[in-house]
Amino acid sequence: MTTWEILAVFVAGISAGTINTIVGSGTLITFPVLLATGLPPVTATVSNALGLIPGSVSGAIGYRVELAGQGRRVLKLAIGALIGGLTGATLLLALPSTAFETIVPILVALALVLVILQPRISKAVQRRREHTGTPARPDGGPLLFVGLMLASIYGGYFTAAQGIIYLSLMGMLLDDTMQRLNAVKNVLAAVVNSIAALFFLFVADFDWTAVALIAVGSALGGQIGAKIGRRLSPTVLRILIVAVGTVAIVQLMLR
Repeated sequence: MTTWEILAVFVAGISAGTINTIVGSGTLITFPVLLATGLPPVTATVSNALGLIPGSVSGAIGYRVELAGQGRRVLKLAIGALIGGLTGATLLLALPSTAFETIVPILVALALVLVILQPRISKAVQRRREHTGTPARPDGGPLLFVGLMLASIYGGYFTAAQGIIYLSLMGMLLDDTMQRLNAVKNVLAAVVNSIAALFFLFVADFDWTAVALIAVGSALGGQIGAKIGRRLSPTVLRILIVAVGTVAIVQLMLR
């Protein structure tokens, strides 16, 4: 890499770590930059997955206060994320690179609709529970587990906008604040990135310069994102999710 390419990848790592912690979709920043340096798509994907792990961990640590009391929920959902992430990583090497290009913008668009409607959906679900006397399940039940596992399959394959899909599913099926759900999202993203990268270590080629630059940058970005994201109101956070998701859809459709 040239000096300017090194700087660009490092800055992209910081930006991705920041936006991933707050919302998600940081891969839409790092992936094009890695391609611009001349890396093949698969090498860029696996190098990006490995490099973003420190950012995901850093973001989760930054949200440690919001994670308090969610241990059992996180553990159960992380199992689904692990299975999905490993499946997605396997599919990356088995399927053509265009396999998810058609469905991904649709998935992200649906997730954004759910994020927008989440307050109304939550109120409707709460009224139904009160009417039937059915208590809320703290882990979201089988529907959330399966939904997050399927989202993690996509996350292990490409990762772009997986955080938005996570937040939409949890917001619809869990009775909790957006900030606490965002904390869980950061842990699940770290699980998916880690299991996918571990798999890639044995079967794919990495660009270790790119990995190191993104790793350091995303770790810094994770702390920045936690400081910013934890101060946002639920409404502002929801608006930011929709804005970033809309940009993600446009970028994915133009690829």
